[in-house]
Amino acid sequence: MDNVKLPMLIKKGAEASLYLMNWQHRKVIAKKRLPKKYRPSSLDEQIRTYRTVHEPLLMHGAKQAGVPTPVVYQVNVKEAMIIMEFIEGKQVKELLSSQPEKERKSICFKVGKSIGKLHKFGIVHGDLTTSNMILDSEGKIVFVDFGLGEKTNELEAIAVDLHLMKRALQSTHFRFAEACFNAVIEGYSSVLGTKKSKQVLEKIGEIERRGRYITERKM
Repeated sequence: MDNVKLPMLIKKGAEASLYLMNWQHRKVIAKKRLPKKYRPSSLDEQIRTYRTVHEPLLMHGAKQAGVPTPVVYQVNVKEAMIIMEFIEGKQVKELLSSQPEKERKSICFKVGKSIGKLHKFGIVHGDLTTSNMILDSEGKIVFVDFGLGEKTNELEAIAVDLHLMKRALQSTHFRFAEACFNAVIEGYSSVLGTKKSKQVLEKIGEIERRGRYITERKM
């Protein structure tokens, strides 16, 4: 961690910890994957190495698809750490509740367009929540945390990704979740088209029915 000063823990997640620090005269985020004691050490190292290498590749792919992501400055495979740009802005999670309806729908439409671009490019984010989207000072929505993402065009994986977005809206922004998700789908459809979007929505419905069936079986 050469030339790194004043690391400050800002988020401790199940998958990794995020530190805010100064590096090479820049304000950056260091994402470090810590060992998991419940996993065999060899498997743990394999998983952390894979995700440390794979995440920047997905972020680069997202940029190619037209979706803003932080700039990656350094990948330290040995330390399972990624040093990346700190995005100045506000999480979409913090913004939605305070916005008038028109602006809220506009933000969700932009989010939907970005998700559509990712899926069209064969990228599944893996953790689509409004906490992982930052509205920067230029009005761009920057997607972060691709640690659970993958490259795939499989309909099931794509539908699960969008279903996670729907569930995140329902749990965090329940008062206007339906309107927000409808705006997300409008943006999504503007990129992927009505036919593809309908297939994804039908698969989401199937996923939800499976979930209800499993819940009922447990009762």
